[in-house]
Amino acid sequence: MDTTALLTDAFTRVNGEVHSTLRGIKKRHLNEQLDPATNRVSWLIWHLTRVQDDHLADAAGTQQIWHAEGFEERFGLPLPSDDTGFGHAPADVAAVRVDSPKLLLEYHDAVHEQTLNYLGTLNARSLDRIVDDAWDPPVSLGVRLVSVIGDTMQHVGQAAFLRGVLERR
Repeated sequence: MDTTALLTDAFTRVNGEVHSTLRGIKKRHLNEQLDPATNRVSWLIWHLTRVQDDHLADAAGTQQIWHAEGFEERFGLPLPSDDTGFGHAPADVAAVRVDSPKLLLEYHDAVHEQTLNYLGTLNARSLDRIVDDAWDPPVSLGVRLVSVIGDTMQHVGQAAFLRGVLERR
Protein backbone atom coordinates (compact mmCIF):
# COMPACT_ATOMS: atom_id res chain seq x y z
CA MET A 1 0.00 0.00 0.00
CA ASP A 2 1.38 3.40 -0.87
CA THR A 3 1.28 6.38 1.50
CA THR A 4 -1.54 8.14 -0.35
CA ALA A 5 -3.74 5.04 -0.16
CA LEU A 6 -2.95 4.64 3.54
CA LEU A 7 -3.78 8.28 4.36
CA THR A 8 -6.90 8.16 2.18
CA ASP A 9 -8.08 5.08 4.05
CA ALA A 10 -7.52 6.74 7.43
CA PHE A 11 -9.37 9.96 6.56
CA THR A 12 -12.17 7.94 4.96
CA ARG A 13 -12.57 6.00 8.21
CA VAL A 14 -12.94 9.28 10.11
CA ASN A 15 -15.59 10.38 7.62
CA GLY A 16 -17.46 7.10 8.04
CA GLU A 17 -17.40 7.43 11.83
CA VAL A 18 -18.73 10.99 11.62
CA HIS A 19 -21.63 9.74 9.50
CA SER A 20 -22.25 6.82 11.84
CA THR A 21 -22.23 9.07 14.90
CA LEU A 22 -24.70 11.56 13.42
CA ARG A 23 -27.01 9.11 11.64
CA GLY A 24 -30.45 9.33 13.23
CA ILE A 25 -29.32 11.48 16.17
CA LYS A 26 -32.07 13.43 17.89
CA LYS A 27 -31.78 17.22 17.75
CA ARG A 28 -31.68 17.52 21.54
CA HIS A 29 -28.72 15.14 21.72
CA LEU A 30 -26.69 17.28 19.30
CA ASN A 31 -26.45 20.15 21.75
CA GLU A 32 -26.97 18.44 25.10
CA GLN A 33 -24.22 18.37 27.71
CA LEU A 34 -23.71 15.91 30.54
CA ASP A 35 -22.82 18.90 32.70
CA PRO A 36 -21.94 22.55 32.01
CA ALA A 37 -18.22 21.79 31.59
CA THR A 38 -18.48 18.99 29.01
CA ASN A 39 -18.39 19.08 25.24
CA ARG A 40 -21.41 18.47 23.03
CA VAL A 41 -21.75 16.14 20.07
CA SER A 42 -22.26 19.20 17.83
CA TRP A 43 -19.14 20.89 19.19
CA LEU A 44 -17.00 17.76 18.85
CA ILE A 45 -17.96 17.17 15.20
CA TRP A 46 -17.68 20.88 14.36
CA HIS A 47 -14.27 21.10 16.07
CA LEU A 48 -12.76 18.00 14.45
CA THR A 49 -13.93 19.23 11.05
CA ARG A 50 -12.61 22.75 11.65
CA VAL A 51 -9.20 21.36 12.65
CA GLN A 52 -9.01 19.13 9.58
CA ASP A 53 -10.12 22.02 7.36
CA ASP A 54 -7.66 24.47 8.91
CA HIS A 55 -4.63 22.18 8.99
CA LEU A 56 -5.05 20.67 5.54
CA ALA A 57 -5.84 23.98 3.85
CA ASP A 58 -2.70 25.41 5.44
CA ALA A 59 -0.58 22.47 4.27
CA ALA A 60 -2.06 22.57 0.77
CA GLY A 61 -1.90 26.35 0.46
CA THR A 62 -5.63 26.56 -0.23
CA GLN A 63 -8.54 28.42 1.29
CA GLN A 64 -10.47 26.69 4.06
CA ILE A 65 -13.82 25.21 3.05
CA TRP A 66 -15.24 27.06 6.08
CA HIS A 67 -14.73 30.35 4.22
CA ALA A 68 -14.64 29.29 0.57
CA GLU A 69 -18.00 27.53 0.60
CA GLY A 70 -19.81 29.83 3.02
CA PHE A 71 -20.02 27.50 6.00
CA GLU A 72 -18.97 30.29 8.36
CA GLU A 73 -22.16 32.16 7.44
CA ARG A 74 -24.32 29.04 7.32
CA PHE A 75 -23.34 28.04 10.85
CA GLY A 76 -23.66 31.63 12.08
CA LEU A 77 -21.69 31.00 15.25
CA PRO A 78 -20.86 33.89 17.59
CA LEU A 79 -17.15 33.08 17.37
CA PRO A 80 -14.15 34.65 15.63
CA SER A 81 -13.97 33.89 11.91
CA ASP A 82 -10.98 31.54 12.09
CA ASP A 83 -11.94 29.82 15.36
CA THR A 84 -11.33 26.06 15.33
CA GLY A 85 -12.24 25.31 18.93
CA PHE A 86 -8.72 25.06 20.36
CA GLY A 87 -8.72 26.31 23.92
CA HIS A 88 -12.47 26.71 24.14
CA ALA A 89 -13.89 27.40 27.59
CA PRO A 90 -17.33 26.03 28.50
CA ALA A 91 -19.01 29.26 27.30
CA ASP A 92 -17.37 28.87 23.88
CA VAL A 93 -18.47 25.24 23.66
CA ALA A 94 -22.01 26.34 24.55
CA ALA A 95 -21.93 28.85 21.68
CA VAL A 96 -21.62 26.04 19.13
CA ARG A 97 -25.25 25.04 18.60
CA VAL A 98 -26.45 23.24 15.51
CA ASP A 99 -30.10 22.60 14.71
CA SER A 100 -29.55 19.57 12.51
CA PRO A 101 -26.82 17.03 11.80
CA LYS A 102 -27.27 17.82 8.09
CA LEU A 103 -25.19 21.00 8.26
CA LEU A 104 -22.40 19.24 10.18
CA LEU A 105 -22.37 16.44 7.60
CA GLU A 106 -22.36 18.83 4.65
CA TYR A 107 -19.40 20.68 6.10
CA HIS A 108 -17.53 17.51 7.02
CA ASP A 109 -18.14 15.94 3.61
CA ALA A 110 -16.88 19.06 1.82
CA VAL A 111 -13.72 19.06 3.94
CA HIS A 112 -13.31 15.33 3.37
CA GLU A 113 -13.57 15.79 -0.40
CA GLN A 114 -10.95 18.55 -0.35
CA THR A 115 -8.75 16.35 1.85
CA LEU A 116 -8.93 13.44 -0.59
CA ASN A 117 -8.18 15.74 -3.53
CA TYR A 118 -5.11 17.05 -1.74
CA LEU A 119 -3.92 13.60 -0.72
CA GLY A 120 -4.10 12.59 -4.38
CA THR A 121 -1.38 15.15 -5.16
CA LEU A 122 1.10 13.71 -2.65
CA ASN A 123 3.83 11.12 -2.80
CA ALA A 124 6.11 9.69 -0.13
CA ARG A 125 8.66 12.48 -0.59
CA SER A 126 5.96 15.12 -0.09
CA LEU A 127 5.51 13.97 3.49
CA ASP A 128 8.99 15.18 4.48
CA ARG A 129 8.17 18.83 3.70
CA ILE A 130 8.22 21.02 6.81
CA VAL A 131 4.84 22.67 7.30
CA ASP A 132 5.35 24.22 10.75
CA ASP A 133 8.71 25.35 12.04
CA ALA A 134 7.28 26.83 15.24
CA TRP A 135 7.94 23.48 16.96
CA ASP A 136 11.17 21.75 17.92
CA PRO A 137 11.57 19.58 16.00
CA PRO A 138 9.77 21.23 13.08
CA VAL A 139 6.58 19.48 11.94
CA SER A 140 6.66 17.64 8.62
CA LEU A 141 3.58 17.19 6.45
CA GLY A 142 3.51 13.49 7.32
CA VAL A 143 3.53 14.20 11.04
CA ARG A 144 0.83 16.87 10.61
CA LEU A 145 -1.44 14.48 8.70
CA VAL A 146 -1.02 11.73 11.29
CA SER A 147 -1.71 14.28 14.03
CA VAL A 148 -4.95 15.37 12.32
CA ILE A 149 -6.03 11.76 11.86
CA GLY A 150 -5.38 11.02 15.53
CA ASP A 151 -7.15 14.14 16.76
CA THR A 152 -10.19 13.71 14.53
CA MET A 153 -10.57 10.02 15.35
CA GLN A 154 -10.31 10.77 19.06
CA HIS A 155 -13.02 13.44 18.85
CA VAL A 156 -15.41 11.37 16.76
CA GLY A 157 -14.99 8.57 19.30
CA GLN A 158 -15.85 11.00 22.07
CA ALA A 159 -18.92 12.16 20.14
CA ALA A 160 -20.09 8.57 19.59
CA PHE A 161 -19.60 7.76 23.27
CA LEU A 162 -21.40 10.93 24.34
CA ARG A 163 -24.32 10.19 22.04
CA GLY A 164 -24.62 6.72 23.54
CA VAL A 165 -24.63 8.07 27.09
CA LEU A 166 -27.19 10.76 26.23
CA GLU A 167 -29.52 8.25 24.58
CA ARG A 168 -29.49 6.06 27.71
CA ARG A 169 -30.37 8.87 30.14
